[in-house]
Amino acid sequence: MVKGTSRRVIVVDSPDTDLFEQAIFIVRNDVLSDRGVTAQMLVDEACRVARSCARTHTPPRRLFRGNTPMFWGALGAGATAVVWLISALV
Repeated sequence: MVKGTSRRVIVVDSPDTDLFEQAIFIVRNDVLSDRGVTAQMLVDEACRVARSCARTHTPPRRLFRGNTPMFWGALGAGATAVVWLISALV
C-alpha cells in the first residue's frame, strides 16, 4: 500500500492477449537517480521480462486437441481408411 508518495510505473501491453491485457511494473525510487539507468533501458527491461514470462508460462500448443476440427477430421479420415481397407480385403 502506498501512502502519500508517488510511484513511477511502466505499463507493458501483453503479447498474449488471451489471458492478460497489461503488465504493470513499479520502478524502484533509487534506480533512476543512483544507477544512471535511462528511461529507455527501463522500458526495454520491462518488455524483456514480460515476454520471457509469457513465453515460459504458456502451455505448449498441441496439434491435435480434443475439440478442434483438425482432430475430428483426422479421426474421420482414419475411420474411413480402416473401413475401406477392411472392405477391400474381404
